[in-house]
Amino acid sequence: MNEERRHHLFDELAVVGKAFGSAKRLELVDLLAQGERTVDGLARAAGMGVSTVSAHLQVLKLAHLVLTRREGTKVFYRLAGDDVADLYAAMRAVARDRSADVGRALEAYLDLPGSGEVGLVTRDELEQLLASGEVTLLDVRPAEEYLAGHIPGARSMPLETLDGETDALRHAPPVVAYCRGSFCVMAHDAVRILGGAGVEARRLEDGMLEWRTSGLPVAAGAA
Repeated sequence: MNEERRHHLFDELAVVGKAFGSAKRLELVDLLAQGERTVDGLARAAGMGVSTVSAHLQVLKLAHLVLTRREGTKVFYRLAGDDVADLYAAMRAVARDRSADVGRALEAYLDLPGSGEVGLVTRDELEQLLASGEVTLLDVRPAEEYLAGHIPGARSMPLETLDGETDALRHAPPVVAYCRGSFCVMAHDAVRILGGAGVEARRLEDGMLEWRTSGLPVAAGAA
């Protein structure tokens, strides 16, 4: 009897592991770590079909990793709790540190022309800069992600709008840009765009996911 119960326990644990065992589901978890979204919104952001997204969300829901709420005719999905984001962040960190293949894939994704010139700011350094007021902090994620949760003091400036803001930023305090996390390329691109326009800019070493899972303060809504 105890043997059967032990097997059952690990079978149930495997349900959670299997839910994370899909590249597409991990992409959806990555997006939901930034804030809740509808199926349509996830499909657009991930570049997947609506039916594909729905099927993967059902797997995540059966594993109790996501929750839903209804607003009129729309159904919004969100991570079931901060512990799910913690689990995802820990899995990424272990994979990056232990798997050479993941490390090479990440380097290939982020190491675009000129990326070696992109300066980094740690979370501790950013906290000090924010306390001193000597920084212009830019959240370059889509506006809906900023509204769902952002670093206090950050300005929402989605990547596609940066070209129109460079003149004003030349006269602002030094810029730090951030995006979704250490596996996100938007902050890299933002710093290169700004640097090419003569704006002093660096990027946060990781991003919103790591900021949130470190227990640092998060603001929501418009600034």
